[in-house]
Amino acid sequence: MAATGPRPARRRHRRLFAWAAILLLAWLAAWAWWQPFLLPLRTLWELSRLPPANALAVPVQGVAARDIAATFGAARGTDRRHAGVDIFARRGTPVLSSTRGVVTSIREGGLGGRQVWVLGPGRERYYYAHLDQWASGLRAGSVVAAGAALGPGGTSGHARGTPPPQHFGL
Repeated sequence: MAATGPRPARRRHRRLFAWAAILLLAWLAAWAWWQPFLLPLRTLWELSRLPPANALAVPVQGVAARDIAATFGAARGTDRRHAGVDIFARRGTPVLSSTRGVVTSIREGGLGGRQVWVLGPGRERYYYAHLDQWASGLRAGSVVAAGAALGPGGTSGHARGTPPPQHFGL
């Protein structure tokens, strides 16, 4: 009686089919990685592998670093401290992203009013608050370049009735 089990030719065909399937999946994954819908994921991967920025651009157009007062930790009433820096500029002055990153959240509410959160190099989160509105087309998942407009500065949130402070936190 003949031996049981697949014949050598069938075994070879199965192996060949398995390798073809693996190569096809690898090609498909490589193709998908470079498609526009994966740009935020690809950017997050790249940024997570970088060290945190050791210098940042001023996030308000036309304001020099020497003109910013150190307000981090300053008392805000009796129950809290300021957890960022307020950069004063005229209402409507563009607020810009300090680094390349991915917008993780756009929200309205609380002390910050209209806010944008950007995840940047080294997985650092950047917080921009008191915007009058958001830049056209900006949404969670948007990839922004350093210097990209996030929206015009204003007095939303807890800043109503004050000179326009563009809150910046890290």
